[in-house]
Amino acid sequence: MTQYKIGYFVGSLSSTSINRKLAHALAKLAPPELDLVEIPIKDLPLYSQDYDANYPDVAQAFKQAIADCDGLLFVTPEFNRSIPGCLKNAIDWASRPWGQNSFASKPSGVIGTSPGAIGTAVAQSQLRSVLCFCNSPLMNTVEAYLQYHDGMIDDDDNVTTERTKAFLENYMNELHQFVVRVLTVLPRQKG
Repeated sequence: MTQYKIGYFVGSLSSTSINRKLAHALAKLAPPELDLVEIPIKDLPLYSQDYDANYPDVAQAFKQAIADCDGLLFVTPEFNRSIPGCLKNAIDWASRPWGQNSFASKPSGVIGTSPGAIGTAVAQSQLRSVLCFCNSPLMNTVEAYLQYHDGMIDDDDNVTTERTKAFLENYMNELHQFVVRVLTVLPRQKG
């Protein structure tokens, strides 16, 4: 059985983020071939091109964490009908300096939850546009816009609604198959 390391980003800095709860639940629902690990974004300073000649250690470690993964998963809230600033900042760090884009040819998926009826549909649409520009192959189906409700995920990171649990298990299985397909066509460069 081939193992794939999937780095995930939580697009919220809140310790009580419902998207962090979702990310932990997804890790439990993932097929055994996927090993999910969080790539933290909270310690990154605000990106500036001034850093390009001398990336700070935290940004170098961030880019290395992405390089060490076979695929990526973005678990994001929607703030003011857009991508949270901290997530966009992280993407800017990872895609710079010019010619050193960490997302190039790296398969990725996007998912998120919100108390609102449309989940995180607008933020995900914008995030997909950014990742497309960054040349990250995107899993376009299954899309997942989850309306969060209290108790949907318990304190042990278990999804409590069977229908939602089955949907998310399918999502993670689809992500696994997508990563395998992309890496078959675009094998990782070892180096």
